[in-house]
Amino acid sequence: MTKVIMHGCNGKMGQTITRLIETDEAIEIAAGVDVYDGISNTYPVFKNIAECDVEADVVIDFSSPVCMDALLDYCADKKVPVVLCTTGLTKAQLDKVQETSKKVAVLKSANMSMGINLLQKVLKDISPILAEAGFDIEIVEKHHNLKKDSPSGTALALGDSINEAFEEKFEYVYDRSDRSIVRPKQEIGFSAVRGGTIVGDHDVIFAGEDEVITLSHRAYSKAVFGKGAVQAAKFLKGKAAGMYDMSDVINA
Repeated sequence: MTKVIMHGCNGKMGQTITRLIETDEAIEIAAGVDVYDGISNTYPVFKNIAECDVEADVVIDFSSPVCMDALLDYCADKKVPVVLCTTGLTKAQLDKVQETSKKVAVLKSANMSMGINLLQKVLKDISPILAEAGFDIEIVEKHHNLKKDSPSGTALALGDSINEAFEEKFEYVYDRSDRSIVRPKQEIGFSAVRGGTIVGDHDVIFAGEDEVITLSHRAYSKAVFGKGAVQAAKFLKGKAAGMYDMSDVINA
């Protein structure tokens, strides 16, 4: 049995993970942490991680950057592994994540979806074959109208998976409105759509001579990210200090 501290338990993702774990006999939430106390949970909830006196095997974090430093200090001090899902961290905080990983296991990925991470693995295998055959590569991502960053971190991670197979020889192009040239072969184009309540759509397009191959991933709810976080927590239990990501979970 994996015992979890749910950091950010009363947020949307925290409650999604709470519901997922309720139906999983291999894992349970021992305690939660959240400044908001307007939700009744079946486990004790603390205002901040420093107050938590409940022992656990791993922390799942879906909170806020303002809570990150205290969380990392707690995990390093208590030697509790942590699945970091909070985005928008500063460079200083990212540096602290790396320092913390020298003392305890830390898992951080651009996207917690098992599907996206499997797609990244597939891209590393097929991209060299298709690119050498003359296929152009484009990535199209779609998200809800409240998403501020563009392109999405997941789209960039997909591009990175392709580029790693070519020793970073592809240039990323985000806007062609000021260009009037034939498309260079050594580029990956990114396009972003923002509208409605789209949770997250990603298409990787390989366009060749007279044929097109498209690899797609559709997230229909935020639950896919919660499921990935739960799998990551089970994986991280008992792991040695170091940085991990979802590819480690998939290949385990």
